[in-house]
Amino acid sequence: MHRTPVASSPSGVSAKDAFRRFWPYTRGIRRWLVVGALLLILSAACEVVAIWLFGDITDRVLAAKDLHAFWTPALIWLEVAVLTGVATFGGSYLTALVGERFLLRLRDAVFAHIQRLSPDFLDNRRLGDLMVRLTGDIEAIEQFVASGVIQTVTAAVSAVFFAGAALYVRWDLALVSFAVAPLFWVAVRNFTSRFRDAAVRERESSGAITSVVEESLSNQALVQAYNRERAERGRLHREGLSWLEAKMAETRLAALYEPLVQVIETVCVLVVLGFGAWELTADRVTLGGLLSFAAYLGYLYPPIQSLGHVNLIASEATASAERIVELMETRPAVADRPAARTRAARRGRVAFDDVTFRYPGADRPALANLSFRAGPEELVLLTGPSGSGKSTITKLLLRFYDPEAGRIRLDGVDIRELSLATLRDTVTVLQQETMLFPGSVRDNIAYGRAGATDEQIVAAARAADAHDFVSALPDGYDTLVGQRGRLLSGGQRQRIAIARAMVRDAPVLILDEPTTGLDAPTARRVLEPLRRLMAGRTTILITHDLHLAPEADKVVTLRPISTVDDPQLARLS
Repeated sequence: MHRTPVASSPSGVSAKDAFRRFWPYTRGIRRWLVVGALLLILSAACEVVAIWLFGDITDRVLAAKDLHAFWTPALIWLEVAVLTGVATFGGSYLTALVGERFLLRLRDAVFAHIQRLSPDFLDNRRLGDLMVRLTGDIEAIEQFVASGVIQTVTAAVSAVFFAGAALYVRWDLALVSFAVAPLFWVAVRNFTSRFRDAAVRERESSGAITSVVEESLSNQALVQAYNRERAERGRLHREGLSWLEAKMAETRLAALYEPLVQVIETVCVLVVLGFGAWELTADRVTLGGLLSFAAYLGYLYPPIQSLGHVNLIASEATASAERIVELMETRPAVADRPAARTRAARRGRVAFDDVTFRYPGADRPALANLSFRAGPEELVLLTGPSGSGKSTITKLLLRFYDPEAGRIRLDGVDIRELSLATLRDTVTVLQQETMLFPGSVRDNIAYGRAGATDEQIVAAARAADAHDFVSALPDGYDTLVGQRGRLLSGGQRQRIAIARAMVRDAPVLILDEPTTGLDAPTARRVLEPLRRLMAGRTTILITHDLHLAPEADKVVTLRPISTVDDPQLARLS
């Protein structure tokens, strides 16, 4: 038997590295992996017995023309066939179960890790490429780590079974056939690296195609308004050509590998049959023995070929493993400290004390030495030109990032001492771009609080002045809002977002340009529910529109930082 070479990658993620990295995700299902492998091994053993029975029937029944000798081996053969079927079914089912469980766990783990990364991580990535990593790349790893384990073990044991049976029938013919086996190793060796390189290009191109489709369809109104359909089709076509070239390289290698292996297998069989015919004419082997040996040989080469195929799967898996490992090794910008507090703030008193922050890779700070206070039932209005750091304050208060210097306190406690879940349960953000999920109105309002009751949802909608228009929708609260809420008007989307914030009922409220994009009548209609939402809460209003300034308890005016050493002074009024 030949030994399958280990695929490696230029970036250092070898098949061994990939296996070691992802094998822990099989914890708890390994017993089914073992049982599945044992059942498939039992199936292979039954095949050995069935071939031996075939040779026995050939010699004792067909050659001897003795019908009475047929029934006993025929009955045994039938029983073996039933056992083979049961073992094959059980092994295949358990293999699929383990593979899908592994796939589920790994995808959940990768997705959970991505969710812990800062929002800016997604801003710098193509969403379509991330989607391919969560689907195609993870499936390729599963085929190597979970299914590949069973395939490798069963192929190796099956090869041993059939090789042992062939040696038992005619050891000299077996040695002749084994002499050709290294040709399989040479074939695999020459294909592995090229197949892996093609797999890398195919994965990257697949991600690019998905990204183009997602970007274009998400902005279809803009594409049509600017008459850019042809340009978008051209983008997709160019990425499709790159994918086609990479896919055809994979297909070409696979198409060359399969017939090459078949030719090697045919050469082996012909060599054995030639020697066997010579042995048969010299009465040194029976017809049944020769046919059994040929059958054992026919069953021997597919497991050897399968072992070589595992190596090609490993090559593809290492390409995918690089992309998944790159994601998993991206560290979150923030993390819970040991023994982080889980007791939520009750009053919601916010304090920024000499806060300085610079985005990763930026040449100057976004905020410098910023200080201000916001207390319960106070409205603090943050204003200033674009680039002055207004939205950065929201990101810091939610701990998407930690400041370089200074402290942010909530009810007197440094927010770094709080768990992320506790901190974010304390803060409600009403974002500039109203974000709705493509579910029902009820689902979108209830998103503000897990387990919100229908009574709480309706009460929040009433407080947000949304109940009347929601009740008039075709299915009321069960009406679907469409992708990103596009089946609703801007004002309706905003009022649903306000209702979602109402049902959340957190002590700190951040309003980020809440009336941007709304006409004057709609903005006035939204202001009243916004006032109800702000009542009793610490409210930070980020806006360019100063018509609410008279209602604010404090106005903090920020200005952009022009140089690295330029301190940011906020004017309070």
